[in-house]
Amino acid sequence: MSAAAPAIALLNGQPADAEPAALRVAAQVNYGHFTSLQVRAGCAQGLDLHFERLRKGNAELFDAALDEAQLRAWMAQAAAAFGGDCSMRVTVFSREFDHRQPLRSVRPDVLVAANAPAAPTGKAIRVRSTAFVRPFPHIKHVGTFPLFQHRRLALRAGFDDALFVDGAGSDARVVEGTVWNIGFWDGERVVWPEGPALRGTSERLLQAGLQAQGCAQQVRAVRLAEAGSFVAAFAVNASGLQRIAAIDAVEYREAPGLDALLDAAKACAPWESLSPG
Repeated sequence: MSAAAPAIALLNGQPADAEPAALRVAAQVNYGHFTSLQVRAGCAQGLDLHFERLRKGNAELFDAALDEAQLRAWMAQAAAAFGGDCSMRVTVFSREFDHRQPLRSVRPDVLVAANAPAAPTGKAIRVRSTAFVRPFPHIKHVGTFPLFQHRRLALRAGFDDALFVDGAGSDARVVEGTVWNIGFWDGERVVWPEGPALRGTSERLLQAGLQAQGCAQQVRAVRLAEAGSFVAAFAVNASGLQRIAAIDAVEYREAPGLDALLDAAKACAPWESLSPG
């Protein structure tokens, strides 16, 4: 299916446009959680991690279990309707949720959306550090306004994106990008910043792949003042890997062999069919 094809959206397995009232709730109440993934030929990497994320989000936001077999069938249905290759987002909300009675039991609704698959740009990005820590950072929740606004402000300032730091000045801790995790390369190992951030499924898959490749890794606090001590930096999310060309005034050069290492690590995760059984 071409990139110009219309998006597929299923609400609880049915065409979403058949229930506009539920979609209005999703847009107006803005309480829910989601996961994003790439699907190729009806298969995805890290399905167990995506279901783990949704399971935990459902328990924390709705005190409700998730019918994973049914959800998987809906995901397979949406992917097939789009032709098998797509970018997919699974959003869980509830049309019954009332902020005035947030402890009331509700039935979750699941919106599965399939769009054109992400195409890597190959362009290294220049990012601006910004003091910000997302609320409830361990949940991939739908409160994305500050993420997009900080990116917009960074673009206005001549950068490609924003890098969030915890604290002020050079002693601030690097935590994450707007919609991506960051890794640093010191020439021998990958260093992952420790801090209040959403731990991405792609980050976790890459870490497992690097371990399988025999690459040394370290998780520790990384101060903004240390940015210049690393050889390279990169961003990783569901759309793929992207090299970071600069953080503020710190410039990074090409790091021979790093791209090949990261690509090999990323390829370690198996592609699993969305179709149940």
